[in-house]
Amino acid sequence: MPEVTEPYQPGTPCWIDVVAPDQAAALDFYAKVFGWEGRPGPPETGGYALCTLKGKPVAGIMSAEAMGDQPAPPTVWTTYFASADADAALQGITRNGGNAFTPAVEVMNLGRMLVAADPTGAVFGVWEPRDFPGAGIVNEPGALIWNELNTTDREAAAAFYAAALGMETAPMEGAEGYFSLSVSGRPVGGMQSLGEPDEAGPPDAASHWLVYFAVADTDGTVAKVTEAGGTVCREPFDMVAGRMAVVQDSQGASFALIAPKPMTG
Repeated sequence: MPEVTEPYQPGTPCWIDVVAPDQAAALDFYAKVFGWEGRPGPPETGGYALCTLKGKPVAGIMSAEAMGDQPAPPTVWTTYFASADADAALQGITRNGGNAFTPAVEVMNLGRMLVAADPTGAVFGVWEPRDFPGAGIVNEPGALIWNELNTTDREAAAAFYAAALGMETAPMEGAEGYFSLSVSGRPVGGMQSLGEPDEAGPPDAASHWLVYFAVADTDGTVAKVTEAGGTVCREPFDMVAGRMAVVQDSQGASFALIAPKPMTG
């Protein structure tokens, strides 16, 4: 069901956001491409913009200026995994070879968060929800549908996410070289080695998490991306799960688009 009504199980991707050099331009881009609505938030949130689709939260966009004297992070989409205890997650991350960039910090009464990297260098976040559980709509056009790890060391990554976040890895049927990441037996993401034939990033990319947005028409949405000032990294192509493309927004943040094949059986 596209609307999320139950709490996210720990280890499940629950939120995504991006820090943009030009927040207003990013809000305009995603409004044109996906129909999101959003505006800069209040000063106490650093102006963090909560973007909505059909009135439900789907993603966050923050201005790099809000980082103050801190170096602005790269313009990339960050995947956040739900956690029942951010401090325990932090310990699990560091104990298993990950690198924490922030401690677990309070975000008003909304929750607690941290940002870290796995042992292969892929950056991700952890979200311990309080008043804000995460994305309120998923798996429908304009919303998040998949999170994929492209890694330089699949075995090391698999061991890390199992130990640190409770995600189990298994080969995905019908997709050679591709692996599912599951929580309690339910696939919540994918993983593949950098350099695989269907790997979505550039050939010299570092380990990274890639977010996928569902669309009704991949080719039509790619046209919207270019019209809004974005670029195409990989032209639309057909694959086992549907028709997909990889693009960048007008400020260089990469993401994938997919018109999923209807479920059968």
